[in-house]
Amino acid sequence: MAKKATSQPLLAGFDDPAPAPAVAITPTPATILPTVPVDHAALDTHAVVVNEAALAKAPANEPLSLKGKRVYLVDAYSLIYQVFHALPEMTGPSGQPVGAAHGFVRDMLDLIENRGADLLIAAFDHPSATFRTELYTEYKANRQEMPVDLQPQIPLIKQFMDALGIPALALAGYEADDLLATLALQAHEAGAECLIVTSDKDCRQLITDNVRLYNIRKNEAMDAAGLLEVWGIRPNQVVDFQSLVGDSVDNVPGIPGIGPKTATTLLQKYETLEGVYEHLDELKGKQRENIEKGRESAFMSRDLVRLKADLELDFNWSIGLIGGMQPAVLAELNRHAGFKQLAKRMESLAAKFAGDALPTAPGPTHDFSSAEFVAKREIVASSPAAEVVSRPMVATADPWIVDYRTVATVEQLDELIEQMKQQKEIVIDTETTSLRARQAEIVGYSFCWTPGVAYYLPVRAPAGETVIDPQLALEKLRPVLEDPQIAKVGQNIKYDQLILRSAGVTLRGVAFDTMVADYLIDPGERSHNLDDLAVRHLGHQNITIDTLIGTGKNQKRMDEVPVAIITQYAAEDADVPLRLKAVLEPRLAEQDLLPLFHELEIPLIDVLAEMEFNGIRVDRERLKQLDEQFTLRIAALEKEIYEIAGAEFNIDSRLQLSKLLFEDLKLPIVKRTKTGPSTDVDVLEELARLHPLPAKIIDYRQNSKLQSTYVLALQELIHPGTGRVHTSFKQDVAATGRLSSQDPNLQNIPVRSEAGRAIRSAFLPGPDGWLLMTADYSQIELRVLAHFSGDVTLQQAFILDRDIHTQVASDVYGVPLEQVTREMRRNAKAINFGIIYGQSPFGLSKALDISQGDAAEFIEAYFSRLPGVEKFMEQVLLDCRRVGWVSTILGRRRPVQGVRDPRVQVNKRQRTLPERIAINTVIQGSAADIIKRAMINVHRRLAKEQLQSRLLLQIHDELVFEFPPDEQERLAQLVGEEMSTAAQLSVPLKVDVKTGPNWAACEVLE
Repeated sequence: MAKKATSQPLLAGFDDPAPAPAVAITPTPATILPTVPVDHAALDTHAVVVNEAALAKAPANEPLSLKGKRVYLVDAYSLIYQVFHALPEMTGPSGQPVGAAHGFVRDMLDLIENRGADLLIAAFDHPSATFRTELYTEYKANRQEMPVDLQPQIPLIKQFMDALGIPALALAGYEADDLLATLALQAHEAGAECLIVTSDKDCRQLITDNVRLYNIRKNEAMDAAGLLEVWGIRPNQVVDFQSLVGDSVDNVPGIPGIGPKTATTLLQKYETLEGVYEHLDELKGKQRENIEKGRESAFMSRDLVRLKADLELDFNWSIGLIGGMQPAVLAELNRHAGFKQLAKRMESLAAKFAGDALPTAPGPTHDFSSAEFVAKREIVASSPAAEVVSRPMVATADPWIVDYRTVATVEQLDELIEQMKQQKEIVIDTETTSLRARQAEIVGYSFCWTPGVAYYLPVRAPAGETVIDPQLALEKLRPVLEDPQIAKVGQNIKYDQLILRSAGVTLRGVAFDTMVADYLIDPGERSHNLDDLAVRHLGHQNITIDTLIGTGKNQKRMDEVPVAIITQYAAEDADVPLRLKAVLEPRLAEQDLLPLFHELEIPLIDVLAEMEFNGIRVDRERLKQLDEQFTLRIAALEKEIYEIAGAEFNIDSRLQLSKLLFEDLKLPIVKRTKTGPSTDVDVLEELARLHPLPAKIIDYRQNSKLQSTYVLALQELIHPGTGRVHTSFKQDVAATGRLSSQDPNLQNIPVRSEAGRAIRSAFLPGPDGWLLMTADYSQIELRVLAHFSGDVTLQQAFILDRDIHTQVASDVYGVPLEQVTREMRRNAKAINFGIIYGQSPFGLSKALDISQGDAAEFIEAYFSRLPGVEKFMEQVLLDCRRVGWVSTILGRRRPVQGVRDPRVQVNKRQRTLPERIAINTVIQGSAADIIKRAMINVHRRLAKEQLQSRLLLQIHDELVFEFPPDEQERLAQLVGEEMSTAAQLSVPLKVDVKTGPNWAACEVLE
């Protein structure tokens, strides 16, 4: 076995450029979680540092033959930065940034699964000074500090590598590239196929006949021929090429005035750097002058760019073999990060390499973000650790003993009903033929009130099986189902309500929903389905739906499954929620969430079920007209785009568009993705300032998306029996507490664009002669901000019913209200809304098309004139660091990790992702609480006053109703009262009420 450089596990012996804050995570019992490294002042410079799990794979005194093996060497930070900048923001269950970790780990899995890796080794830069900084103190002096949202992801990446058994190497005094050079040379000499995963051009000097540079995005490897095509030189000329040209990324000076083309020409003619100077007299003019003056710089640059391929490493190649995975640790890390899909891939890989797995016997446990990583600089100093309790993983032996029974006769059903009438609480679940409640038929019912004992009542089954008549069963069950005194428990019980409502039964007494309960406890979790809850909270693996009905072409309908088999599945679906309730209810109480659960989220289920059942009428003929209009508009845009481009191309092809923009039109590359230069909307908006084509592309994409997502899709979603679209409102998706909708998602229809208004015009009231009413909270998030911050300027503006953006502009610019210009108001509006989302000077500068300096000054002026806002934001962050979570006006909690101390930050305007999440959750989550309460109150008033008017939709801060004309005044008064009094704020809640014949035509009600 290779000698350890230190006894510390996982990259022990070196720290990262910017350590992550420490947040305690209690691990699953008997699960060994890896630690993160500590900073050691001195190390043997020839002792390569290796993570503990990788070392455990190396057999003592058994050198590995590399001949014929494929070796991947990964430049870790190069790849980490690549995925960080290429991928969209992604957060874990506790709000921590995890996008770069997800991308990097995904790439490692891809190398193992799909790229034929026999060995996989990663190299990291060591934080100690290198010999290069001794040669040239300005070396890499222009490098910016690691982005704040990347810093906390480095420990997580290393922990994943350790649990995957991937060696992570570092060496004091040297860079990762030097390790890669030495290992590549060894692999070359040993006859291995070596692929270096990096985007660093320095590594091009390492190319040989069996060492290539691998572009993981394009699945392409650069060899000597590829290098010749790109730079026009051989691998052994790369060092001299860079000595002439320099490297702005690493601040290598090279020779000023010598660019790549000149360097290529010189080396093609004179072979080496020495050769260039030996023939200096053959050069002319400014070129000769530059090269002559730059002699010292060129040779010094060569010492900087030449990689050390002769390091004496105490190293055993066996540690790079695929294997040594730790399934239990991987499962816990994936749960912590919220990586569901990656978890499945790792589980499969761990099973494949099970023979090589490391033992996971009980041992010392460690925090995910260990205190060993607490920063030495106050700017990232951590708060006292806030405990986040880990949930149990699947038990190795499932101890459940169950009694699941089929109710096969009317006599058995009667007996079951009599028993249920004696219960205070029962679990109910329905099995159906479709996930679309308005189109589904009931296959059977399951009930449970004693853990381990559950009943399945089939009403549809394969031919030849005995079942009870569906209508007879429903009528016999009606008294129990509609009895509000018998509490009903379920998982996503809104679906069961809709199923029963469609069958003519109103489910009353809904008291507990395990999906909603888990969502309140862990709002950052990406899944709250029953199978996941059973694993997470009970250590039990449910029978899966795929096991029951199959997948793909062989998939059955539920009523095609034999009763004996479906009984076990369906009864379990009733048993598990009852057991979950016993676990989740105390946790709701521990987090003071019971009032929010029982007074807001559970009553809301009835409201949402009613809204989904009602649906909203959509005019199919109007959609067909719009389809024709969109088709003509898109065709016209295509013609304009081709004229501007000078040629026809596939506008929907990102590759063809990228070539046109960046190669043909020579527009600057704004950012890159994993497949090349980005052409997303942010990039196109940036490029639209330089050329007319990007703006047309944006217009084309918007129209194409609206046509496919709404104009065409809505026609398919119109229910044939009701003529309405029945969207599904989701309570368990947005961590802030906001509702979302799907099938279709009506919340993303543009409000202010002409195309968006055209689509809204197809939404109509149901009965002929009725009208639609919209009731929209006016600037509710800013009013919530005014309430929480206590800022006098904001509060006075709302109390006096002034235009908030004009008022803020007046204060920030120091001019009277009547002198506020449209531009001033526009700027104030941008920062008013941007501040809620933690907008930086860079973000504001882009929004307003001004310099970052001007944007920074404007932000400073804003906070100086509205000091209450900044105090509120700092208090939110301080409280979050202290307790580990933020809360809304009604007590909704959201755990957030990685918040820094606002009192010691150098730049308070550069908010990290967790900090933006923390502040936004308090404001947006409180606004969500308020409109949910308003919905409940409106729903109850409508029932109490026996109005025909119906609540149909909730679109963020807006409610949509349909009503008969004679109820207009009463409905407007009722809605206005309930919405404006849904919360007692220090400023008024203002509601704008509009009515009209369709959604787009609603106008202010006088």
